[in-house]
Amino acid sequence: MIPFNKPARTGHEDAFVFDAMNSSAMSGNNKYTQLCEKWFEEKLGCKRAMLVTSCTHALEMAAILLNIQNGDEVIVPSYTFVSSANAFVLRGAKVVFAEIDPQTLNIDVELLESLITSKTKAIVPVHYAGVSCDMHRLMDVAKKYNIKVVEDAAQCIGSNYEGKPVGVHGHIATFSFHETKNITAGGEGGMLVINDPDLVDRAEILREKGTNRRQFSEGKVDKYTWVDVGSSYLLGELSAAYLYSQLLDFQQIKDERLASWNKYFALLSVIELSGHIQLPTIPVDCEHNGHIFHIRVKDVSCRDSLIKYLYSKGVVSVFHYVPLHSSPMGRNAGICHSKMQRTTNESQRLLRLPMFFGLKNEEIDVITHHVFDYFESQNNRLLAHC
Repeated sequence: MIPFNKPARTGHEDAFVFDAMNSSAMSGNNKYTQLCEKWFEEKLGCKRAMLVTSCTHALEMAAILLNIQNGDEVIVPSYTFVSSANAFVLRGAKVVFAEIDPQTLNIDVELLESLITSKTKAIVPVHYAGVSCDMHRLMDVAKKYNIKVVEDAAQCIGSNYEGKPVGVHGHIATFSFHETKNITAGGEGGMLVINDPDLVDRAEILREKGTNRRQFSEGKVDKYTWVDVGSSYLLGELSAAYLYSQLLDFQQIKDERLASWNKYFALLSVIELSGHIQLPTIPVDCEHNGHIFHIRVKDVSCRDSLIKYLYSKGVVSVFHYVPLHSSPMGRNAGICHSKMQRTTNESQRLLRLPMFFGLKNEEIDVITHHVFDYFESQNNRLLAHC
């Protein structure tokens, strides 16, 4: 079988993990935590990057930092992972589901203003497949209404928008190092990125279980104590060491994934010309990171049939999100101002092909060959029926 995903591993991780194991400090916020955070702060140019246990926890911290409360509204695209909404629902907010742009599958900025009310506290753009949302126009809307922006950049390490890294345009951003992402912290992990300097000090307290421990370690107070809400959001040193190894090899990982993405795109362009599939759209002001390669077919029946066909040939492909507005919890905790027809239609058409560091060119040849064969057999069936 050609799997859908394999966690990235370059072979250099062992030395860093063993070094962390042999140190006298294996809890978080030690050597490798600080190295990872420094790497991000230098690459992004953000005010503060904080290593945490998951992107989910980074989003939950963002909700606390923005003082999200009962009765607040937060605008989130329906086509996203549950954490994008759940973090704010946990604080008592109602999620206002936004439609997507059918080209990029990102939040439709054109419709944003129609969703804003006096209760709107935040907008959460999700950069799908490592392709940035239209952050220039989105930030203009947010500034006009004095609304905070939390970028869900879970899939975006190494992506750029208008020449700047994704994650530095909003007030806060979150990244994921889950094993399905381009780089991993050994399975789980995340990063909270803060661009608003007024939020930095409180973020440190939240990550340290609500204590002013960092101020104590820096000699700013003579003892540390409980000063705010918080939780145990800090990633351990073994995971941080694994992640740091991958950060050092990041360009190699990104280049290889982009080469695989480009090969898929070139080979499948012939099928797109025949009208059977739609390939991803990359806006001119975006540089993506090869995180996902997806195609869109005619409808849900075709998608499910193609997934089955590929599996029968030894290729694991998958669909992606079930729109949150259609879920039991989404119907309970969310608000829809439309039928969300575009989100529903596009979600049913989308199919993700295998994409991971280490995917061989020959495997891409095999996968695309089977996609060709599937549509050729469909054409032959139609001709026979006629």
